[in-house]
Amino acid sequence: MTNFGQITATASYVPEKIVTNDQLAEIMDTSDEWIYSRTGIKTRHIATDENTSDLCIHVAKQLVQKSGTAPEELDFILVATMSPDYNSPSVACMVQGAIGATNALAFDLSAACAGFVYALSMGEKMIRTGSKKGLIIGGEVLSKVLDWQDRSTAVLFGDGAGGVLLEATQEQHLLKESLRADGTRGMSLTSGYRAIDSPYGSVNTGQSSCLTMAGRDIFDFATRDVAKAIDELIEEDKEDIDYFLLHQANSRILDKIARKIKVPREKFLQNMDKYGNTSGATIPLLLDEAVTSGTLTLGSNQKVVLSGFGGGLTWGTVLLTL
Repeated sequence: MTNFGQITATASYVPEKIVTNDQLAEIMDTSDEWIYSRTGIKTRHIATDENTSDLCIHVAKQLVQKSGTAPEELDFILVATMSPDYNSPSVACMVQGAIGATNALAFDLSAACAGFVYALSMGEKMIRTGSKKGLIIGGEVLSKVLDWQDRSTAVLFGDGAGGVLLEATQEQHLLKESLRADGTRGMSLTSGYRAIDSPYGSVNTGQSSCLTMAGRDIFDFATRDVAKAIDELIEEDKEDIDYFLLHQANSRILDKIARKIKVPREKFLQNMDKYGNTSGATIPLLLDEAVTSGTLTLGSNQKVVLSGFGGGLTWGTVLLTL
């Protein structure tokens, strides 16, 4: 008998330090009005002495404690991140070691802001092929890859992590999915470039290792390609969907997608005003906040859409019941 994956617990963690728009205006040419009117962002959490693995470990510990799961019961740990501590070991392996999940395979998935949706899809397929329990975590410390002199990017991003426990059940909960990529537009958002530099050769393109983004290109991509993908996926289910949890990049993007797919804006949950864009962490942060507040209830069979989009370019949407 085939099992399916169900989200049975959620958790999140953000660094203690909060940086307001006014505080950013003290170190760069910007203002609270300029940032908020264009993005919907008021504050963001910034790590001061914690790295990506630290944030993800906090989330993993919460998930096993909330659910009463012994770490040894976990079959997999998948971490979606574009800001790992190291190339190796992976953040997922660091989480596995920290919580004592001795039987879990562990690896990172790099799909930028679509990473959590990609990882959730992958984890659900692992359950369909025999796994029983696993953690799906999205975590980022983007503050370490920003150019803090570039007001077009530095004001947008924050640090944080969120995740879910995925467990086997006989009832299908992930109903539909659409995972896409377009590498021909990949240079619209870059981060972490490393040039070839060895005794045998060198390549220096002048490419920055900091995060760079062509904002208009990303905005157009989100409001065209992503909106179309969501609309096609939910066409037969649109009236039955309770809430949409989209990547928290910009409130204007959510406004435009809602109009394009003809769904009431109030169905689109939003928290970027408090956290900014935390890339792979935005959707699980938003999901945990909605569960904690009672807007969403695990086990309720509420129907929700999760959709992430960003660097790669990548975009992914899933329709699921809680």
